[in-house]
Amino acid sequence: MCDHAAVTEPTAPAGLHGVRGLLIDLDGVLVVRGRLVPGAREGLARLDAAGFPYIVATNSSLVSRSTLSAQLADGGITVPPDLILTAASASAAYCARRFPGQPLYVMGTPDALSEFEGQRLISYEEAAEPGTQVAAVVVGDAAVDFTARNVQSGFRLIREGARLVAMHKNRWWFSSSGVMLDSGAYVAALEFGTQRRALLIGKPARGFFLEGVRRLREIAADRGRAADSGEALQPGEAPVAPGDVAMVGDDLLGDIRGAQQAGLRGVFVRSGKHGGADLTRLAAEGRRRLPDGDLPSVVEVVEACLERS
Repeated sequence: MCDHAAVTEPTAPAGLHGVRGLLIDLDGVLVVRGRLVPGAREGLARLDAAGFPYIVATNSSLVSRSTLSAQLADGGITVPPDLILTAASASAAYCARRFPGQPLYVMGTPDALSEFEGQRLISYEEAAEPGTQVAAVVVGDAAVDFTARNVQSGFRLIREGARLVAMHKNRWWFSSSGVMLDSGAYVAALEFGTQRRALLIGKPARGFFLEGVRRLREIAADRGRAADSGEALQPGEAPVAPGDVAMVGDDLLGDIRGAQQAGLRGVFVRSGKHGGADLTRLAAEGRRRLPDGDLPSVVEVVEACLERS
């Protein structure tokens, strides 16, 4: 870990020693301003060829993993849906475990709601009917469905006992129409009106990163069984622990600090929103743990991981 006051150049990737799986952020790490980071496509291909487990982990709640996979393919990156973790898919996984068989009011786009397949969702129309009750109100990026009626329905349901769950708390985002309020603004309104704090699922929440670790664990177990080498782990053994996983991100707080607080390693790359000056300010504070690795881009992360595997 870096511990000096001025950080001007990327440091040696010692924090990647022994890493057995990666969570890789999307925006700022694989894609910047709609364009692939140079070498990102080839880096993922090298991980695939080496059988090195990774998950693309993003706070997106607007579309499903299938749609996001197709969008990435159009841009030149092949990542199947089961290797993607989003705030929407993590929220669906949480609700399936926490509220099995119970009705849910999920504010999101029809595409994102497909992540909740098999769960009992009520429509916006049903939510507006008097007497309707649900186990949880789940708020994602509902886009044009953030109407006064739909938000009011969520408010009433929470007051009547539903748990407020936030896919994420992003304040705003860039759309084709310009800057728009994101779902975090509506979560804040519901928290204020109901005087109840939302359970956050997406980054930087601990549960998001641990959901990624669970998925990496499943991948490792599947590959162990497929290899049929006689070395596959026995049921109940954990092939991947949080400390074996590195979150690769460009956000020093949402990605790096969030991952570290969940027990993972945080590897900072300088291809996105934060750079050396931000890291220097963090170091000067002297109160927070610095990244476990600091590299120019995901390309160098891949190189370091494969050298050490």
